[in-house]
Amino acid sequence: MSWENKVVMVTGAGRGIGAGIAKCFALQGAKVAVTDLSQELADSSAAALDTESIGILADAASQNSMAEAIDLVSSKLGQLDILINNAGIGGLNIEAQELSPANAFLGLTDDNWDEQLHYNLRTAFSSTHAAISRIRDGGSIINIASIAALSPTPMLPAYGAAKAAVAHLTRTLAVDLAPRKIRVNCICPGIIWTRAWELLTEGMKARQSEFANMSQRQIFEVVIENAAPLGEEQTPEDIGNLAVFFASDQAGQITGQVVAVDGGISLGQAG
Repeated sequence: MSWENKVVMVTGAGRGIGAGIAKCFALQGAKVAVTDLSQELADSSAAALDTESIGILADAASQNSMAEAIDLVSSKLGQLDILINNAGIGGLNIEAQELSPANAFLGLTDDNWDEQLHYNLRTAFSSTHAAISRIRDGGSIINIASIAALSPTPMLPAYGAAKAAVAHLTRTLAVDLAPRKIRVNCICPGIIWTRAWELLTEGMKARQSEFANMSQRQIFEVVIENAAPLGEEQTPEDIGNLAVFFASDQAGQITGQVVAVDGGISLGQAG
């Protein structure tokens, strides 16, 4: 297929996984809109793309904010073809909780719970709601969830619940939007060296004696070695490559699917 006139919006793409997804679509020649809660990060990410692009300050959890963003995209780049619901936050408040399943749940407040659902579920809902009347028939919506959506997550109860809901929402939207030939799929990333894992390994180093003399990156590599059957970490581009496939003509009969890109990590969890 030709990507030359395809318009893609990636939410929460100022850095991390979202920036990697945006890069993969740019390499195909698509026009890319990057949204973020930081205008500076959105502009920087968009400027790094070797394609026609725009950075937009937008709140993915607000229908009004996203509607305005999509209208801006339409005026600058053209009608939206592909929406990537990537915006979200990490799941563990490492400053307030000890790293144990009991405290991960019992330490949650109503505000903690609501925050996770707001930034990890409402973002997908609000962005999609705003996009439905603006996205082209035959387009594609791709939700970014997590392997935490696929099995019990004692350490991340609110985060896992929110991401599991994203997977369920994906299937519902796939049915609802099928008459317009809009395909909706979901990607569950595994373990990726992002800001969230930098914070997590900082907490592990501080609280777990076996990690006291290791760098945060070394701790991360131990986690990968113990968790991933393929023995390798995932990258933002790994997620972006699948997103590109899902949005392509080659995936024209694929909708409502939830696929892990995790080096087999979720297989171990399931066992």
